[in-house]
Amino acid sequence: MSIKPIICPSLLSSDFSFLARDANYMLDCGADWLHMDVMDGHFVPNLTIGAPVIKSLRKHTKGHLDCHLMVTNPELMIEDFKSAGADSITFHIEVTEERGITNQVIKKIKDAGMQVAISVKPKTPIESIFPYIDQLDFVLIMTVEPGFGGQSFMKDMMPKVKLLRQKYPNLNIQVDGGLDPNTIDEAAQAGANVIVAGSALFKPNQDPKDTIKLFKDVINKNIPNWSQ
Repeated sequence: MSIKPIICPSLLSSDFSFLARDANYMLDCGADWLHMDVMDGHFVPNLTIGAPVIKSLRKHTKGHLDCHLMVTNPELMIEDFKSAGADSITFHIEVTEERGITNQVIKKIKDAGMQVAISVKPKTPIESIFPYIDQLDFVLIMTVEPGFGGQSFMKDMMPKVKLLRQKYPNLNIQVDGGLDPNTIDEAAQAGANVIVAGSALFKPNQDPKDTIKLFKDVINKNIPNWSQ
């Protein structure tokens, strides 16, 4: 298999007044991508950051900016995020499928030169994204309800991960929500290799290097089992 562990600290859990410092510190600790939670206060109740923050951060880091758009109209934000320096955009199938624009949004992101992914909320069937898999760079399966950090891991989402891994053995599968040293085993056993973690990596008085290494070790241990 060509897949490998990709650890993505969620900057939603960082100190926003020191965003660049915290982002680069995570990369120094072994993180691979920087996960940016973009919420519009409509698709989800919370309101976080937008393209101007991405643009400011881009000036201070070379890290991969993995932008998760938890928004109602992702198609309206693509150009702004591209100009801001985003490396990948994840949008939600729930807001595009009902309007019949999923293919158009994928194409718009790819034409802008960014990686593209689709995310599914806990109640959304994973089968809803199967028609688009071949066009995607990765898939994000939410393991909490999107909108807030610090929620508990929903282990009943693991059958989605397992099914996706069985059908698409070389796909990058991202999970987001409640990932920590106590839940990484279940996620990795199911087939997740791209891990978003916020609270687990930004805990006070803790070295995130240890947690990032643990995540990668657990995933690497499980990769050989995914093809069985």
